[in-house]
Amino acid sequence: MNLLKLFISFLKIGAFSFGGGYAMLPLIKKEIIEVHGWMTTKEFIDILAVVEMTPGPIAINSATFLGHEVAGILGSIVATIAVVLPSIVIILFIAHFLSKFKSSPYVDWAFKGIRPVVLGLIISASITVSKDAFIDFKGFILGTVLFYLISFKKLHPILAIIIAGVTGTIIY
Repeated sequence: MNLLKLFISFLKIGAFSFGGGYAMLPLIKKEIIEVHGWMTTKEFIDILAVVEMTPGPIAINSATFLGHEVAGILGSIVATIAVVLPSIVIILFIAHFLSKFKSSPYVDWAFKGIRPVVLGLIISASITVSKDAFIDFKGFILGTVLFYLISFKKLHPILAIIIAGVTGTIIY
């Protein structure tokens, strides 16, 4: 039964998340933590740290790791297939009809309407994760400094991850 719940949860996440992995985080958190209680917020944040460091799309990595935590290897497979299935179906559908409608103003308007929602989902995910990631003032300072360095000084994200890991090991 857990596999069916896992499949349905990640199918919903894949079907209703526009804008990639970061936009999916609020839906993933709601399904995994709030709806099913498969893990705590702290466990979710720890898995997100691993997902961020591994190569590949965040949504697929999240589904794979979270599926494994819930139901082992089979859970990884089920969650990963479920999260990509809606995209595959949608892409095949769009590819079939896009040549007919690519110049339609309605298609352009629809995508212009979706963009702000994607931004809102990403901001929501950031705020949600920030609440639980900043466990004390030291973490808040570290996160703020790294955000500044990445955003304004163009520090490479891999270097930021290494700095955060080393700094966390030292101060905690």
